[in-house]
Amino acid sequence: MKVAFITRLNLYTIAGGDTVQIEQTARRLTDMGVEIDILRSIDVIPYEKYDLLHFFGIPRPADMVYHSKLAKMPFVVSTIHCTYGDYYKYNRKGIGAFFAGLSSDSMEYFKTIARWLVGKDHRPTLNFLLNGQRKSIIKVLETANFILPNSQSELERLKNIYTGKVNAVLVTNGINPEKFPFDPAIKKDDNLVICVGRIENRKNQLNLIKALNNTKYKLVLIGAPSANQLDYYRDCRTAAGPNVTFLDRVPHDELVKYYQLAKVHVLASWFETTGLSSLEAAIMRCNLVITDKGDTIEYFGNDAFYCDPENTDSIRAAVELASNAPFDEVLAERVLALHTWKKAAEQTLEAYKLAIA
Repeated sequence: MKVAFITRLNLYTIAGGDTVQIEQTARRLTDMGVEIDILRSIDVIPYEKYDLLHFFGIPRPADMVYHSKLAKMPFVVSTIHCTYGDYYKYNRKGIGAFFAGLSSDSMEYFKTIARWLVGKDHRPTLNFLLNGQRKSIIKVLETANFILPNSQSELERLKNIYTGKVNAVLVTNGINPEKFPFDPAIKKDDNLVICVGRIENRKNQLNLIKALNNTKYKLVLIGAPSANQLDYYRDCRTAAGPNVTFLDRVPHDELVKYYQLAKVHVLASWFETTGLSSLEAAIMRCNLVITDKGDTIEYFGNDAFYCDPENTDSIRAAVELASNAPFDEVLAERVLALHTWKKAAEQTLEAYKLAIA
């Protein structure tokens, strides 16, 4: 079986969780005997070479409509339906004031056009410009052989917002356990709090900083600033107190050391489908503080400490609870059993076989 992964143009220049998902899924599928080519949406794609097309990220439907119409062959979509949640509702300065009055689909439509106009993406198709974001998403969802949401709650959200006329196979988000070896002999630092993720407004590092500024906690932010949100990064640096450290991206070995030492990992995002770093932190026995917005409860259930991303008191209170609580091994065991890239590849391959059949 030969499959074309068709990805956004800036998959590597602006790397994110989808970059990890695409690379790791491709690697595990290759181990299982599937030939994978990772191609950009702007590339000329020889469809006849492939048995199936695999798209990623339903918030960018224009290329999916274009390629699936030309290819006339089976295709699946890893939807990765992640929004900005209530970010623009509570952050109305600058461009936030404009986006606050728009629906999520309208916002994504204008962002698609804006990326093209400033030279950060290719020109959207005429079909997309005429039909808009919402109609394009519905078209993709209804014509895909299968969509591959990362949770049941993501699937229900897509059905409720867009259309119930979908075929779906749930595919977990994952980790590679062998890359995160935990050493129980190394003592955790109860006051060390880390946040691993790209620094951008959706990840909400600014409110996390405000919540923990000048407290006993040592907050370490590990991740590069989003290239499109350098003003937000500067706001974070300006707001940070002396107990806050910025590390940018770090080598993997160093990242593992921080997971090993930290008592708490925080993703107080405005929205998360899962949060890959939360999965990594869980098997490194960090207590998790996570947003209550999105699909997180389906992965972490009652074994995490939830916070309201808009409320800095809520974030700080969740961190205090997490730092004082023992780690529950049930969480690590569940992640290792259910949420690995190997498991994700097995589920994905099953969807391929059904689609081709």
